Amino acid sequence: MCGIVGYAGSGCACGKPLEVCMQGLQRLEYRGYDSAGVALVAPGMDEVAWRKKSGRLNNLEEDLERHPMPEATAGIGHTRWATNGAPTDVNAHPHMSSDGHIALIHNGIIENAPQLKFNLQAEGYTFASATDTEVAAKLLGKVANEVIAQEGHPDLFKAMRRVARMLTGAFTLLAVDSRQPDIVVGARHDSPLVVGLGDGENFLGSDVAAFVAYTKEALELGQDEAVCISANSVEVTDFEGNEVSEPKRFTVDWDASATEKGGWDSYMDKEIHEEPVAVADTLLGRFSVDGDLNLDEVRIDEDVFRSIDKIVVIACGSASYAGLVAKYAIEHWVRIPVEIELAHEFRYRDPILTPRTLVVAISQSGETMDTLMALRHAREQGSRVLAICNTQGSTIPRESDAVLYTHAGPEIAVASTKAFVAQIVASYLLGLYLAQVKGTMYHDEIRHIVDNLRSMPEKIQWVLDNQAETIAQTAERMLDAHSFLFLGRHVGYPVAMEGALKLKEIAYTFSEGFAAGELKHGPIALVDEGEPVVVIVPSPRGRDVLHNKVISSIEEVKARGAFTIAVAEVGDPDVEHYADVIFWRPECSTLLSPLTDVVPLQLFAMDMAKLKHYDIDKPRNLAKSVTVE
Repeated sequence: MCGIVGYAGSGCACGKPLEVCMQGLQRLEYRGYDSAGVALVAPGMDEVAWRKKSGRLNNLEEDLERHPMPEATAGIGHTRWATNGAPTDVNAHPHMSSDGHIALIHNGIIENAPQLKFNLQAEGYTFASATDTEVAAKLLGKVANEVIAQEGHPDLFKAMRRVARMLTGAFTLLAVDSRQPDIVVGARHDSPLVVGLGDGENFLGSDVAAFVAYTKEALELGQDEAVCISANSVEVTDFEGNEVSEPKRFTVDWDASATEKGGWDSYMDKEIHEEPVAVADTLLGRFSVDGDLNLDEVRIDEDVFRSIDKIVVIACGSASYAGLVAKYAIEHWVRIPVEIELAHEFRYRDPILTPRTLVVAISQSGETMDTLMALRHAREQGSRVLAICNTQGSTIPRESDAVLYTHAGPEIAVASTKAFVAQIVASYLLGLYLAQVKGTMYHDEIRHIVDNLRSMPEKIQWVLDNQAETIAQTAERMLDAHSFLFLGRHVGYPVAMEGALKLKEIAYTFSEGFAAGELKHGPIALVDEGEPVVVIVPSPRGRDVLHNKVISSIEEVKARGAFTIAVAEVGDPDVEHYADVIFWRPECSTLLSPLTDVVPLQLFAMDMAKLKHYDIDKPRNLAKSVTVE
C-alpha cells in the first residue's frame, strides 16, 4: 500500500540521495498519499537527518524548499497509505530509534506490534505515534545496540534480520543508521521489495518505478529475505543470515517517461488512451510462424493442460470482473467449468481443489495480498497456479507455476483502465491456448478469433476518437445525479459492474452493476423519474435472443421514468428508438465486445470526477496496490 525507496551512493556526501528519494516517491505516490517523509545519513552525522509531512508529497517538497536537508551518502523515502494510525505528521514515516541513530520505514501491517510495544514500554521505551512502524523502529534500535555490545561494532544488517524474525504480519522494512552511513538495509515478508542495480550506486523500491529513471537492471528479492546495499555491493540473505545464491535478475522493459503524464490532464486520461497499445502489446509475440498460439512464458507442460478439468479464477476488484469476462469466453471455447472467486473469500469457504484444477490468479501489481494468500492456499491443495500480471519481479508471478504477463506498461492512476483490458486479452489468450492444446476448436476457428483480437486496438481507438464529446456532454448532464444503475447480460454483466465500480472509485457516486435479468427481482424498485440507468447492449447480429432481452430491460426502466444511457453497436435501430443517449461502439463479436464497451464507461467516470473537481488519479481512501489483507 505504501511507496518505499532506498538509495546508497558514493562515499562523498551530495544531494543525490535526496533527489533519488524524492523522484522515486513522485513515481510511487499512487501507492499511498496520506503523508511522506525521508531520512538521510552521511559520515560525521551524529543522528539521522529526517523530515516528514502529512498530506500529499508536495507538502514535503515545500517544506524541503523552506528548510533544506544536508547532503548525504544514503537515504530512504516513504509515501504512506494509512493502515495504522491517522494520517498526521507524527504518524508519518520515517520513525526513529530512541537514540536517533536509526530511521526506519515500513509497508504492511505488523500484527504482533501491540505485544512488542507492551514489552518495550515495560523496559521504559516511550512512543509518540499510533503506528506499528514506530514499534519496529524502537525495537530495531534496541537490537542494533545489543549487536554492538556483542560484536564491538555496529551491524545494522544483522540487527534487521533479528528484528524480522521477531515480527509477524506483512512487512517490508528499510532502515539507515548514522553509524553506518554507506548502507541501506531491508527485509521483506509478504510485502514487495525489489533491488535496482546501478553503476557505483544501488537502489531499493517497493516497485521498479522507484528507480527506473536511473537503472533498468533489477534483482528480485524473495519471500523472507533481507538485503544490504552499498554503492558497490548488494548482499542478499535469508532472515537467518544464509546467503542467497544467484538471486534472479531481470531488465525493466519500459523507461521513466512511461510514468509521466505526457501532456494529458491526468494519468487516468493518458492510460485510457493507451488502451489500444496495451491490447496490441499484450498480443505481441504470442504466435508461431504458422499462426499457432505459442505462450513461451507459460512453463506448464501441455499434458498438464490437457488434464485440466476445472479453472478457478481468483482476483479482487476490477481483476475479478476481467476474470468473469474470461469465464464466458473460456467455457465457450474450452468446454470446461470456470469459477470466479473473490480472492479474499477463497480460503474461508473450503474450496474443492484437485491436481486437475488450474487456478488463475489475476493481479495488476502482482502484490495483492488477498490474491497472494489465495494462491498459496491453492498450491497447498496441489493445484497448479497461473498468474496473469502486469508487473515484472512481483510476488504473485514468482510464487506461481506459470505467468502470462500483460504488457500494458506502468499504470499510475489508482482506478484501473488499461490493465483491465490487458487482463481480458491475456485471459482470451489463455482460453484459446487451452482450446488449441485440448483440441476443442479447429485451428482455423482459433485463427479467426485471433484475427478479430488483432483488430480490437483499432476499434478501441474508434471509440476514443468518435465518442468522447458525447460522453463528456452526458457527464455534464448527469452531474447532479445521486445514483446510477448499470445493467448487462452475458459479457455485458461484468462490464456493467466495472462501469459502476469506476463511478464509485473516482466520482464518489453511488452506483451498482446488475445482471439485467435481476432487474425484476428487486433493483427495479430503485428506478423512479430521472434515475440514470446505463445498459450494455449486445450486438444484434447472431444473438437475437440476448439482444432482445436487453432491449426489453431498457423498455422496462424507460416506462418507469429512467434516463437511459446505452452502450451499443453502431446502427442498432432498437437502441436508437429507446435510449436517451447512446455511446456507440464499432461492430465486433459479442465475446470480444467488453474491450470496447468498457472504454466509454471509463471516460464517463473520469469526466464526472473532473467536473466535480476531484483528484482523478488519487481518489480518497484508496491505494493502487493493496498489500494488506
